[in-house]
Amino acid sequence: MITLLSFFGVLFILVVIHEFGHFFVAKKSGMRVDEFGFGLPPRAWGKKIGETLYSINWLPLGGFVKIFGEDAGETGTGSFSSKPWYLRGAVIIAGPIMNFVLAVVILSVLFTKGIWIPTTDVRIAEIVPGSPAQSAGFKASDIIRSIEADGTSYHIQMTSDVSKYTNQYKGKELVLTVSREGTERTIRVTPRVNPPKGQGALGISISQTVFTKVAWYKAPYEGVKSALVLSGEFYKELGRALFHLVRFENPQVAVTGPVGIAKITGSAAQSGIETLSLFLALFSLNLFLINLLPFPALDGGQLVFIIIEAIRGKSISSSIKQKVNTIGFALLITMMVMITLNDIRGLLK
Repeated sequence: MITLLSFFGVLFILVVIHEFGHFFVAKKSGMRVDEFGFGLPPRAWGKKIGETLYSINWLPLGGFVKIFGEDAGETGTGSFSSKPWYLRGAVIIAGPIMNFVLAVVILSVLFTKGIWIPTTDVRIAEIVPGSPAQSAGFKASDIIRSIEADGTSYHIQMTSDVSKYTNQYKGKELVLTVSREGTERTIRVTPRVNPPKGQGALGISISQTVFTKVAWYKAPYEGVKSALVLSGEFYKELGRALFHLVRFENPQVAVTGPVGIAKITGSAAQSGIETLSLFLALFSLNLFLINLLPFPALDGGQLVFIIIEAIRGKSISSSIKQKVNTIGFALLITMMVMITLNDIRGLLK
């Protein structure tokens, strides 16, 4: 029950804040908003206030703002299509921007309390007494930059890289480059062939999170900085995955759908309000980034249409837009179903 309530609570916040961005800018731009809906049709409940119908729909996955003239291209007072391209672009981008703003606000508040946040650095969290790592002179909070073995240097990007190379070269001397208090140094160490259970070859625990707490007046800066860094990492990983796919290789990217997200949300809720808040911030940031992708049916895809129209100086046929968006939506639904089935299969194992 906690899992379901937490999941739908998080989903409601993310959808409403996203759609409110579209709604608010559309209204301020003089556009007529016919419906503001949570969930996807068929409609379960609705109430009209002014010119807008506010509705709750039976499929609680997403939401929408129906603006007059956006889909069919109707012209006239208050229509989406009658407005200049920059106003239409502002309406489209406002939804993702609101998700970014929500993420920054939550992160900023959490920074004043102190939180563990994801980082691009692979950091030593703990060192086992009497282990090769302690004997070699490693310190907790050292950042591992690279591992050199048999004349080959490996750049460390993820915690799994450390495990991979230390296990691959057990019994052989490794040269690790670490960053300590802003200074880089090299340390030689030999991973154990048969380490005690639960200790690993080097006897360290590693993490890609860092505990940060700042004064309230510094929190907004840290919130924006963290959101931008995480955004850069997202697109970098996406680019890496696409590169592997083009080469017909396994992209090695974990993807989860509604079932998996619900499970994660439930775990976060049981861990406390701060953990759930951090999850909400990261999920909101993820929606911001995904929606900006230039894919049909996403906000980024709609923005591409608007940019093309601005360059051409004339509108694209509404029938072409509908066909492209329908194909894009079908692909997204198919992908979601496949991912959800994979999530369910994982739960049944």
